[in-house]
Amino acid sequence: MTENSNDLQAVEELNKSYARIKNEIAKIIIGQDKVIEQLLIALLSAGHCLLVGVPGLAKTLLISTLANILELKFNRIQFTPDLMPSDITGTEIIEEDRSTGGRSFRFAKGPVFANAILADEINRTPPKTQAALLQAMQEHEVTAAGETYRLEEPFFVLATQNPIEQEGTYPLPEAQLDRFMFNIYVDYPSGAEEEHIVKSTTVAPKYELNKVLSGSKIIEFQQLVRRVPVSDHLINYAVSLARATRPNVDGAPDFIKNWVSWGAGPRASQYMILAAKTRAILDGRPTPGPDDVRFAALPVLRHRIVTSFNAEADGVDTAVIVEKLLETVKVKS
Repeated sequence: MTENSNDLQAVEELNKSYARIKNEIAKIIIGQDKVIEQLLIALLSAGHCLLVGVPGLAKTLLISTLANILELKFNRIQFTPDLMPSDITGTEIIEEDRSTGGRSFRFAKGPVFANAILADEINRTPPKTQAALLQAMQEHEVTAAGETYRLEEPFFVLATQNPIEQEGTYPLPEAQLDRFMFNIYVDYPSGAEEEHIVKSTTVAPKYELNKVLSGSKIIEFQQLVRRVPVSDHLINYAVSLARATRPNVDGAPDFIKNWVSWGAGPRASQYMILAAKTRAILDGRPTPGPDDVRFAALPVLRHRIVTSFNAEADGVDTAVIVEKLLETVKVKS
């Protein structure tokens, strides 16, 4: 860490807060420890998440619980084929002054004006409406009728997709997928976890959630992440992993040339380093190591690799490709 002792104290404070956050979430959510860790890493890295999982895995409940514990204003937007951009960003309405009888336009803010946004089934709405949210994600602002409105910080978008039903959906283009820091796969619970879920959800609830962090504190921790030092060899490792996904780059592995049409762009290595830094300080460590980059590789690269017909024919998905990459690309000493 830097020589600033305040930063070291902040790392210790964040580590203790992380343990408390996990304890509070565990009152409602059973299991999903890796998903929770990835969500917090993305939030503290000022990134956004795409959650992929079948219905009924408590994705919405997890996100609303997290927003509650962190004292964040939470809004859920259900994406449907008839959803309009103004349903997300807001719209101008005519307002009448009763004293003078004069009329004027007033901007009524939409649900995107919150700290934590759940974009439920984002691939069910047309590209024009998707783009309205994606602009807000990138710029942290909304433009309407020539006026620009800043979104309140911290601003965190979690979009969900159902991997089963693809009929009647509008898949996100690669350029828009690239705006999500992580693609998090939410899997089924284990047998023991599922039994625990059924026991705890079929009786009267007996929990009370405690607030752990405020929005202003999260912004402080986001700034702390940027000050975490990283060695040159770790940056080289992240860049090497990202570059190795590109089939047209010299020295690309043969399996990449065979299975990949397009590889990850520079955002991938940026996000792997940011995630590594955040994971280290969540764990109470002042600087990250190779294991932190390896942890981030799958959620960062999963949606940034476009597979070829050969991969489809061989039954290979991006998770398999990333796993082989981690075996092939080594850290330079």
